[in-house]
Amino acid sequence: MGEFELIQRYFTRPTPHAVLGVGDDCALLQMAPGMQLAVSSDMLVAGRHFFADTDPHHLGHKALAVNLSDLAACGARPLAFTLALALPTADPAWLEPFSQGLLALADAHGCELIGGDTTQGPLNICITVFGEVPAGTARRPGQPATQALLRGGAQPGDDVYVSGTLGDARLALEALQGRIQLPDAALHAARLRLEQPTPRVALGLALRGVASAAADISDGLLGDLGHILQRSAVGATLDTSTAIHLLAVQAYFTRASGPIDHMLSPQTALQCVLAGGDDYELVFTAPAAQRAMVQAASWASHTPVTRIGQIDAAPGLRLVDGHGAPVANTFTSFDHFKA
Repeated sequence: MGEFELIQRYFTRPTPHAVLGVGDDCALLQMAPGMQLAVSSDMLVAGRHFFADTDPHHLGHKALAVNLSDLAACGARPLAFTLALALPTADPAWLEPFSQGLLALADAHGCELIGGDTTQGPLNICITVFGEVPAGTARRPGQPATQALLRGGAQPGDDVYVSGTLGDARLALEALQGRIQLPDAALHAARLRLEQPTPRVALGLALRGVASAAADISDGLLGDLGHILQRSAVGATLDTSTAIHLLAVQAYFTRASGPIDHMLSPQTALQCVLAGGDDYELVFTAPAAQRAMVQAASWASHTPVTRIGQIDAAPGLRLVDGHGAPVANTFTSFDHFKA
């Protein structure tokens, strides 16, 4: 199968919302009046971001999901994406489920595949996604005039929230690499979180005008919250007793093997939740006066949110237990060039 046959068979589709899609040297997107273009790129490399035996349907889903998560963190509505794909061989048995997983998620979010590139080489998937967000007014001096959610808007006294659950993807990785053992049901549930994350696009849209700052959690909660703190020139205090309950697969331990702490130390659980990575949930801040609006955004988007801390004027990130006593911060989020 040649390059152009591969593109035609698996990745060429109608693009009703694009002026011009696959087939020319460039795609053309027409922005609606008053809208700004939000753009993000992510790369998935075999052996670095996913196991060689990952179900290609799951991999297609995740390749787009990690990009849609960036749009969610910005409060942007998905429009379109491009796909650059390096393949060792043009294998229909792999390409068919990969394209199905990719395009099913694209269809679910109205995000059209409008172009890209293919070549032969080690398996590498690079997607650039395009979204739209309304223009607006600058909320702070030096910020752009936009309604997009940014990392630099957190203020002292704001609440800190996370969406969904955290730590399950890292727990799956620990189990798959043989460092811990999980009950079969727990491993299955955790592996789905690793390989098929849910981009929180609906929540991101609902948080426009409510959240003061936001980021998606790709490298771990503490690391990605740290980006908000740095850009906003603030600090934060997080309640670890609340955070540890964000590990969703705890329920499987109780049913299958007794309480979670019989198989997983509290330190390991916190490491997964606070610094695990690959969650693709949102961490965001909002004024305390907006708590009802945050809850309304949660209900409207069918996405659970949990308040886990508060923004401080003093720089730095502090961890406390349920009684307010300090907890040592020995947790390290993922870094591609340090891992």
